[in-house]
Amino acid sequence: MSLEKTALHEIHISLQAKMAEFAGFEMPIQYSSVKKEVMAVRQDVGIFDVSHMGEFFVEGPDAIKFVDFLITNDFLNAENLKAVYSPLCREDGTIIDDLIAYKLSPEKALICVNAANIEKDWNWIFQQAKPFNLELSNQSKSYSLLAIQGPNSAELLQKVGLISKEELNPDFFPYYSIKQITKNNSSLILARTGYTGEDGFEVFSPSPEITQSIWKESTLNGAMPCGLAARDVLRLEVCYPLYGHELSDEVTPLDSALKWTVKLDKNNFLGKSVLSSYKPKYRLIKLSLDKGIPREGYPILNDKNENIGKVTSGTLSVMLNKGVSLGLVEKDKFPEDKKFFIQIRKNVLEANYQAKPFYKGGHK
Repeated sequence: MSLEKTALHEIHISLQAKMAEFAGFEMPIQYSSVKKEVMAVRQDVGIFDVSHMGEFFVEGPDAIKFVDFLITNDFLNAENLKAVYSPLCREDGTIIDDLIAYKLSPEKALICVNAANIEKDWNWIFQQAKPFNLELSNQSKSYSLLAIQGPNSAELLQKVGLISKEELNPDFFPYYSIKQITKNNSSLILARTGYTGEDGFEVFSPSPEITQSIWKESTLNGAMPCGLAARDVLRLEVCYPLYGHELSDEVTPLDSALKWTVKLDKNNFLGKSVLSSYKPKYRLIKLSLDKGIPREGYPILNDKNENIGKVTSGTLSVMLNKGVSLGLVEKDKFPEDKKFFIQIRKNVLEANYQAKPFYKGGHK
């Protein structure tokens, strides 16, 4: 089966990016080095092609009410032009996906979902929509998505003419909000969101030509092309969860440190009846190693050498120059002394338990 390609595929090839299959797409994994790309985002500005992500539009009198029913977080009371992060759950509280919902108007919303879950999410959402007065459209194949991330991302957006300096003021364009803009007679959605922990923006574009133009103008003005490998390191340094790792069909938001996204005071939402009385089975923890790199699937042990969980994501942190990981441990086996060990093949290494993210990003 041939892999899908984004509107920027030829540009990635021309830049000699290392390409690989990801969620049915041929995507750039890295260009220069993961370290250089991570440092660019932490200290300057990087640009990512994340056009493999899915875009569903919800329009009609019940659009906002429907999205609020779909997700555990509060979308109904979010202000117009705001973005809301949330799990998407089944009636039993297990997680289908995590997503960002954007309130474009009182009768229109955009839902951005993970690439690997587009078909699964679409089928689920379509089934739930029947009692509501609205129209659903899956425009994932029609939209490209660029992520421009880093402390100098706002300045870059001015240089490429996407927005004015006044409009970029955080007081008028705060984190997790959106603006609808026009470029070359095409309507774009500009969101102050991202997956790196830094200030940054995501540009939804229905025009391949405009997407290519923004990429080229951005790189000419100093944005470093960044691949999915750097994106994974960046999100793990700031402890953002990833579906298929920290989040899955087997766990609920309450097992995965996402209690803050579950608004039980909402009138109703999918999974509310179960989550209202659910006792978590797992606890998501942050562990680092002074030596060695933890990897997904490695066992997490207590000081009695008992297996109490596993690493869900692990990597070498560029900013800390040591191994960092997220892991799920059985809640009733969580050690009171907070002493954890990670087994790497035949070696058992003591891990450092951390309550806060490994690195504090600079988003506004």
